[in-house]
Amino acid sequence: MATPALSHIGLAGLAVMGQNLALNIAEKGFPISVYNRTASKVDETHHRAQAEGDLPLTPHYTPRDFVLSIQRPRSIIILVKAGSPVDQTIAALSSFMDPGDSIIDGGNEWYLNTERRIQQVSSQGLLYLGMGVSGGEEGARYGPSLMPGGSFQAYSNVQNILQRVAAQVDDGPCVTYIGEGGSGNFVKMVHNGIEYGDMQLISEAYDVLKNIGGLSNSELADIFAEWNRGELESFLVEITADIFRVRDEFGEGELVDKVLDKTGMKGTGKWTVQQAAELSIAAPTIAASLDGRYMSGLKEERESAAAALREAGLKEEEQLGGVKKGIDKKRLIDDVRQALYASKICSYAQGMNLLRAKSVEKGWDLNLGELARIWKGGCIIRAVFLDRIKKAYQRNPNLASLVVDPEFAREMVQRQAAWRRVVGLAVSAGISTPGMCASLSYFDTYRRARLPANLVQAQRDLFGAHTYERIDRPGLPIKLRLSFLKLLALTFDASNTMKPTTGVISRRSVAQVLIDHIKSLYTGHGHSS
Repeated sequence: MATPALSHIGLAGLAVMGQNLALNIAEKGFPISVYNRTASKVDETHHRAQAEGDLPLTPHYTPRDFVLSIQRPRSIIILVKAGSPVDQTIAALSSFMDPGDSIIDGGNEWYLNTERRIQQVSSQGLLYLGMGVSGGEEGARYGPSLMPGGSFQAYSNVQNILQRVAAQVDDGPCVTYIGEGGSGNFVKMVHNGIEYGDMQLISEAYDVLKNIGGLSNSELADIFAEWNRGELESFLVEITADIFRVRDEFGEGELVDKVLDKTGMKGTGKWTVQQAAELSIAAPTIAASLDGRYMSGLKEERESAAAALREAGLKEEEQLGGVKKGIDKKRLIDDVRQALYASKICSYAQGMNLLRAKSVEKGWDLNLGELARIWKGGCIIRAVFLDRIKKAYQRNPNLASLVVDPEFAREMVQRQAAWRRVVGLAVSAGISTPGMCASLSYFDTYRRARLPANLVQAQRDLFGAHTYERIDRPGLPIKLRLSFLKLLALTFDASNTMKPTTGVISRRSVAQVLIDHIKSLYTGHGHSS
């Protein structure tokens, strides 16, 4: 009997994403071995491979047979639930693997877990990649965006396969080597955070158009379809138009109106916001989208609050009706389009700044322009303006923010009037637009040369002696910066009874206290002048 030919690659974990990625690889002409703990999943995948063109996919039912069916150096993709299932799968497979073989985790894993596993398997001489996979089940089957990070040798071993199975755009396949360690998982995490922001902003545009503009689902479908032919062209805008056209199978109207207003999540958005906080990177749009999901989960509380506030006198219909009266629908639609676009730029700017900060911290040397390029196809946030983001970072790799790129800055300025009108209308009507408001506040804060932070720092100094810097005397030594607490003492009355007054500090008093303060610094410390 002839020995069966060895597969080029293996894949373990045959849920929807695993099955579809395995079939994608096989369809591109690479023989693949597959394995799953549940034998029925193996059979299901094999049957699909036969039905979809007799693809070169070989089923295996034990870890040993699976591993030994792959040519060396072996490359095995794992697509199982993040966390302990990954560790369990590694343990089951690695005992049959040889030094130089590679494990590629394609799940949404926490990047530090990937870095731990890199060290763990290196003791066996194994290589490791943490690879973000975006595009959902359709992307996995026909071309995802892939974000592999970790061992460059492990990437090189499968580079030709990944480049063939990834989504293809005008400037190449949507895959690139991201960097060392857990960089691939971190980039995918931020991608998902941006995705949270995108979805929130689109839902707010819908809310304003529906409740202030009074637009029907049919009209909304046409509007989003039209937007998808312009600057907002993207996967999420495209499917939004499609969603408004889906009829309710159990009754009249469209299905979207019957969907419960509670949004699920798997954790990557929360991780993104946590990382932004740890790195002191402002990401208010992404944070607002996460808060929006938390608030959506409080369905029963929101219903109770609505009833309680109506009883307390809140007249929602009057509030909304006053804004809707005389609204120019055509202008509103165009204003919302502009507000959505400007808000999206801010959301992407926040995500890119987070990636850069983490890259500096970890020494990953992330290429932000290249990341924008591989997101142009296959992934959930794919959008036509990602090509312009790519070009912005090509023009200036050290770009401080997309907001100040000359092209994007010009567009932001041109759209800010419409942006403000939309946010103002929503606030007046009692329609919450946390993402758009956060984006606009981010823009307004970032563009101001001076903020009221001077008062906050003065407060910190008064109650906590945290000191402050003077704008008129840069570099003034800390010991010569009179504390606000000492200056406040000048308001005490001349009798020195420690009874505070409400008077304004006089110039003479300030001068005298300053002289006394400086004298105290030098008295008894060996200074002669």
